[in-house]
Order: sequence, then structure tokens, then C-alpha cells
Amino acid sequence: MKNNGFNVAGIGATLLASTMLAGVPAAAQTTAPAPNTAAPAAAAPAEAQATPAASAPVSSGIIRTLRVEGSQRIEPETVLSYTKLRVGIPYTAATLDQALVDLQASELFADYSISGVESGDIVLRIRENPIINRVILEGNKAIKSDKIQKEIKLAPRQIFTRTAVRADVARIIELYRRQGRFAAVVDPKQVNLDQNRVDVVFEITEGAKSKVRQINIIGNEKFSDDQLRGEMATKQSRWFRLLSSNTSYDQDRLNYDQQKLRQFYLTQGYADFRVTSAVAELTPDKRDFIITYVVEEGQRYKFGDVTVDSEIRDFNNEALAKSLPMKKGDWYNAKLIEDSIDSLNQAAGLFGYAFTDTNADFKPDRSNLTMGVEFRIGQAQRTYVERIDINGNTQTQDKVIRREMRLAEGDAFNDFQIKRSQDRINSLGFFQDKMELKRTQGSAPDRIIIEAPLEEKSTGQLQLSAGFSSLERFIIQANITQENFRGKGQTLSAGVNYSSYQKSVQLGFTEPYLFDKNVAVGVDVFRRDLNQFTFGANNNRESFYQQISTGFQARAGVPLTEYWSLSGRYGLSYDELTVGARGRGVTGQCDPLLAGQYLCDQLGNRWTSSIGYSLIYNSLNSGLRPTAGTRFTFSQDFAGLGGDVKYLRTSVNGAKYFGLGKGFIFSVLGEGGYIFSWEDRIRAGADRVRITDRFYLGEPNFRGFDIRGVGPRVRRRFYNDSVTQQALLPVDRNNNNSDDSLGGRAYYLGRAELEIPLGAGARELGLRPSIYAQVGSLFSVTRPLLNQNFAQTRDANGNLVFNPDGSPNLIRNYTTPTGATTTCPTGERLVPTGACVGNTVNVAQPLFFEEFLGNSPRPRVSVGVGVNWNSPFGPLRIDLARALIKQRGDDDKLITFNVGTQF
Repeated sequence: MKNNGFNVAGIGATLLASTMLAGVPAAAQTTAPAPNTAAPAAAAPAEAQATPAASAPVSSGIIRTLRVEGSQRIEPETVLSYTKLRVGIPYTAATLDQALVDLQASELFADYSISGVESGDIVLRIRENPIINRVILEGNKAIKSDKIQKEIKLAPRQIFTRTAVRADVARIIELYRRQGRFAAVVDPKQVNLDQNRVDVVFEITEGAKSKVRQINIIGNEKFSDDQLRGEMATKQSRWFRLLSSNTSYDQDRLNYDQQKLRQFYLTQGYADFRVTSAVAELTPDKRDFIITYVVEEGQRYKFGDVTVDSEIRDFNNEALAKSLPMKKGDWYNAKLIEDSIDSLNQAAGLFGYAFTDTNADFKPDRSNLTMGVEFRIGQAQRTYVERIDINGNTQTQDKVIRREMRLAEGDAFNDFQIKRSQDRINSLGFFQDKMELKRTQGSAPDRIIIEAPLEEKSTGQLQLSAGFSSLERFIIQANITQENFRGKGQTLSAGVNYSSYQKSVQLGFTEPYLFDKNVAVGVDVFRRDLNQFTFGANNNRESFYQQISTGFQARAGVPLTEYWSLSGRYGLSYDELTVGARGRGVTGQCDPLLAGQYLCDQLGNRWTSSIGYSLIYNSLNSGLRPTAGTRFTFSQDFAGLGGDVKYLRTSVNGAKYFGLGKGFIFSVLGEGGYIFSWEDRIRAGADRVRITDRFYLGEPNFRGFDIRGVGPRVRRRFYNDSVTQQALLPVDRNNNNSDDSLGGRAYYLGRAELEIPLGAGARELGLRPSIYAQVGSLFSVTRPLLNQNFAQTRDANGNLVFNPDGSPNLIRNYTTPTGATTTCPTGERLVPTGACVGNTVNVAQPLFFEEFLGNSPRPRVSVGVGVNWNSPFGPLRIDLARALIKQRGDDDKLITFNVGTQF
């Protein structure tokens, strides 16, 4: 009776007994999980002598000798210890049968038998289970091997048993079923090796993911199948749900959907609704499921009398009842009942009652189809904070968290202050989102313990980018920020931007609580070097002008109330604005015809000493991802406290967030500003506000437009040569024509955005899409004097005609690197009839036409879609925006993205 396969060989007691009585040695084999520990050694020796027995077969007798054959790793005494056989004791067929059963139960042996029953010289022949050499998984792709290895019990150097194999097969199949793969098959294989070792191979055929092919609903009359399916988490498998994870069958989701159906009907007034059955049937090919719900809708109810019965003396029952959202005669809605219980508990919390027992008693009247509700608020004691426990913060110091708590130990409990503390802690950004403060009973009925269960997250942000641009050559950008420096809530930041034409470095530090007082201070130091360039002869790039800014800003802020705060700042910077060789004439000075009058007016070195303040209102429930609340900021900066620049800059911005339910978040944001200067004008046509102090508008704030793509600008459009008649060349993307943003003294910008929730799978990936519309404008600069180095007329056909000889400007000639000559062999004429001055070989400046564009308060409008993604590379924002309304001269941009990482 031996079986070397995976099927278990059963031991029949009757068959075994009859075999032994016939004088044939009995054998049996079994499989079971192998224990790792051996039983104690038997008291009797493995072999002993006794009185000889008759040679004829007997069905009973005395054990004369007892020994074990075939043991390798297991000692003979240990094998005997699993049986009750001992030398000198009587034995019968039942005794030997029980010994085989005991050996089977040990699960240590692949084969075992008993011989010598005729003479009483009993021999236990065994073959030990092999040792596992390796456990190999083949064919698994949907589930990684390391995840399966954590679930199965077989492992190298353990004893192999078929029971353990079957158990692991069941575990693997269960893993695949959790993923919706009900067609998965696991075929175990055994590879025999030398030294009684085996390799166990699980050959896995994963099969396709079992989808929900159809959802049937029987018994619904008031609502359509599609409407009810829309309330469920499980969705029918369709091509447009290719990326959805809710089309897979899940037993837990099936139960959840029954609750969702009930909740939906209860919100529609059907108080007697119930799901009588929910059946999921696997199709014959084991690929899909068909789910069938049988429902009973019942009658629709209206609210009857709604009352409040409170045992707390501070409460006015009638006033509370009037404040509830449901009224007599309204359609019954169970969601309003839940909301009312929460609001009553919150009201009790505001009065200091932390542990209130609020219940709703229902009084259905089925004859009139009404549902009366009485809210009962049990007696409660005013509660005081006994202790505040903070757990889970390994890096952040306790004081950083405690200073955000609006309650202290010993204070009267207040539910509003608890929620406010929770919002402030979450707004720090140091911990995982949606941390909730827990409340537990204290040492007395009127005492409460508040616990902050924290889970810290990475608070450092690293943004790196490198690339090659045809305009700026090699580009490197790096910004690093640590928002919880040394665990004290301090912010330390540094940034570097390097390219052939832009170089900047900045450092910043903020201490939110100076000397543990509620006073925030900070300082920023920066240096920025910007080269603006244009194209010269042979399309060579040449530096046009350079702006170098070096300075610092010191900041301080204090709270005025829970929501209002005031901050002040002082800044000092030194700006150097120079023009490159491309914009200078032979005298070395800025030439308006080459650089533009608007730029020549801005050249020079100047100090800017400014002082400013901001008045801030902030009631957002989160500083990272708000879903409710308001933020408003009014700021002014005054320059003229020393230095060379005098202006007053005023700006205002605000935002309002609304949680619409089901994960939808709607927000409205608006901002605007104006800068006024009382500097003396350099000359007529020059704006008092310098180009470096003006506002600019475009990417990233105004999506759909390029960087500085909105507002006033001077566009210089060139001609191929000085012919007498030629149309203007269009502005192109190769910078053959210049397009310089001048900024503006005034701007406004508004945005309405709706964040759209996705399914569970997308939320796990950190995807948060949104749609938005924006409107804004940048305007109000003095019209600059424009250069046109030709005389322009129109012929009878309306075509532009150029008469170089009639234009005084063209008598001047300008240095270019080509080496050709014009009217003056060398030098230039400074006046139309003057002599040639200088000794530089020159050619004529190409014809051009300057236009002043975009200085209009008319709105620009863009619409778009964007998505925030917590990618493996860090937070990523991608926007696809289209400018619907723009003014002449604006530069639009369709796609933008930003990426960073955390550490």
C-alpha cells in the first residue's frame, strides 16, 4: 500500500488488520505538514531481546525485539517515541494498526511499514520525507514573487510534506482571487534530488482578470438600472473603463454595493427598502461574473414631527429642532438624520460636552407614509482636557505640535477648537494627510484624553532639471527645501539656476516661533544675473542687455487673532542694467535705434530700499490641499526709504474653497495689483516705474500663456534688405524679430477651478485632475517712443513704400560684423548733413518697424485641464490650456509641466 504521488493513501483499519492476520507485512504511506521538532526519545531501546516466539504466524503476542530501519536524519528512538510499541508488551492487530496511524500523524515519513509480526521481532521500516532545497515560482507576472513568498509556508531547509504543498496552492489561488483572477491554476511539481532533497515548483497559469460582465437588478420600479448602477462601486466591464479597477469582481465590494443601494434609497425616502438577494455567478469560461440583485423598494415616506429631547439643561429643545435641516412634510432622507446627529454632537462639544449620547428614535406611520423622528441627547458632564498625548513623531519635536493645539491641558473641552487644532497640525505638512485627533475617556467621567496619532512623512523637497535649449544652451536648475529643519518646524531653502545666459542663487531661512514665542522671522539672500540676447549677422547670438540684482529681504510676522495675522518685511537690493555691444553705437553708449528707446531709458545702477507689510486672513482647513475655507492677503511695499527708487506697490489676492461632496472641490481665486512711482521722468515717453519693478503675467500663474506672455511689449519687425518696397516679415519663433515684454503697472487675474475625484486606483497613484477657466490682464505703461528707421508711405495700391533718402535716420550707419561699406567709408554721420565720424567700417542697419502692443485692460481668457500626480519622481503638474481670448502681441502656450521630488 504505497503511493509516491501527491494523493494521500488512506489507511483502512480493517484492511490492515486482515493483512496482518494473514501473515503479510503491512505498509502504508501518508503526507502531511512536516513538524520542525522531534518528539522525545523513547524510554525503551530501539532493539531488545525477549523470549523467542513460535515461528508460526500469530495474531497477537509479546514484542520480543523492536528496531527501526531506514532512518537517516531522525534518531530511531525518536521514531519509536511516536508509537506506543515497546519491548515486552503484548501486541495485537489493533496495536500495530495504531502504530501506523501514529507514524502517519507525525507527518515526518513518506513511507512506513511493519514486519515481523509472526515471530514478535517487530521491525519498523520507514522512509523519511525529503528536505526542500528550493521553492520555485513559474508563470507569475501579475503578482510579484516576493509577495507570494510572504504568503506561502514552504521554504528551503524545511521538511517536505504534501499537506503543506496543498495548503500553499490554496494560498496562492486565494491571492489571485483577491485580484479578481478566478481562472488562475497552480500546478505543483516535485523534482527529486540526491541526498533525499527536492525542489518544489509551483507552475502558475494566471488567466485573465475576471471582470463583471453584467449587473442585473430585479424589482426596481422607481429608478432605472443605469441610475442604480451609477450608485455602486462595482462597474460593468466596458471599453471606456479600460483603466478602471472597479470592473473586477470583488466579494467585499459586492457587500459594499448592497449598502450603497440601501443608502441611496434611504436618501430618496424609501425607508423600507431592502436587498433580498445578491448572487454573483461565474461564467462557464471562468472569465467573467454576472451579478444579480433582487430588491424590494417599498413605499416612499415623508418626514413627520421632528423633535429634540435633550437632558442637557444648556440646550433649548425647540431652538435645536428649528435648526435641523429637515422639516415636517419633506421627503424622508436618512442622510439628513446622520448629519443632524453630527451637528447636535458638535453643538454639545462647543458647550464642553465631549461624550454625548445622541440617538434618533424613528416613529413610522405606514398608513400615512410619514416618518417621525425624535432626537434624544442623553445627560452628559462638562469635560476638561486631562492630558494631550502625541505619538508617532520620531523627528518632529513635541513643542512644534503642541503649539498648534488650540487647547491646553486643563482647558474646558471645545469641539471647535479640536477641529481647528487638527487643521493646523495637518497644515504643517510634516505628517500624512487627514490626521484626526482621537478622544478617549480620562481618569474621571469629566476628564478627556486627546491623542494625536502622527505618521511623519518626508518634508524635504528637491527639484532638479537639466537640459539643452537652442536659446540658452546647457541649463541646470536645482532647488532644495527642508520644511522641518532639525525637527523644529524651521524652513531652510536654497536654489541655483545656471545657463549660458541666466545665473542665479538664493538662500532662505524661516523660524516660525522665535524664542518659542508666536513670532515668525525669516531672511532671504539672492543674486540674479540675466542676459537678454538677440541674433546678429549669420544668425549668431549676441548679448543684448544684462541685468544683475543682488540683495536680501528680512521678514517677521505675528498673529492678530486666530485667523488674522500681520507680517512685515524690509528689503535692500542693488540692480545693474547694462546694454550689450549689439545695442551700443560707435560712441559706446546705448543707441535707441539699436536697443530701443524703452531700454536705453532703464540703464544704470540703482539701490532699492523698500519696506512692506501684509495683512492676512486664513481660515483654510489645510495649507496643503484645502477643501474648505478662505484665504485673503492685502500687501503694500514702499520703496524710497533711502536708495534711488521710489514707488508704492499694492497687491491683493484671495481664494475661496468649497467641498461639493463625493470628492469634488471647487475653488475661486483672484488677485490684482498696482504700482505707483513718483520718480522724475527721464524724458517724455519714459515710464516712471522701471522695467525691473513692474508686474509680469504669464506661465505659471496664467496657464495658456507663455512666460511673460501677457501684456505690453515692443515688437521690432525686420526686413531682409533696404529695398524700396517690401512687406513686413511676420514675427517668428527663431528670434529673427525681437519681442520684448515691458511689464505693466497694473494687473488682475482670476481663476475658477473644479477638482474631479477619480476611482480608488487613480487615488492610490496620487492623480488629482481638474478643469479650470482663467481671466486676466496686464496693462498701464506709458507708451514708449518707437523707432522706425525708414520713411513710410503708401502707393496708390496701398502697399508700403520706403524712401531711405527721405529718412534722416537712415543717413546714420551702424556697426555690424559683415565688413561691408555704405555711404561713409568709415564711421557714421551723426546728422543728415554732417561729416563721417569714426574709423570703423560699417554697413547700413537693416530696415525695421517697432510696434507697441498689448497695453490693454481687456481680458484675456483661457480654459484648460490639468492633473497633479504624486509620481515616483515627485510631485508632477501637467496642464493643457488654450487661450480663447488674447490681445495682439500676446504669446500663448499649450502645454506646461513642473516636476520635483521629496526626501
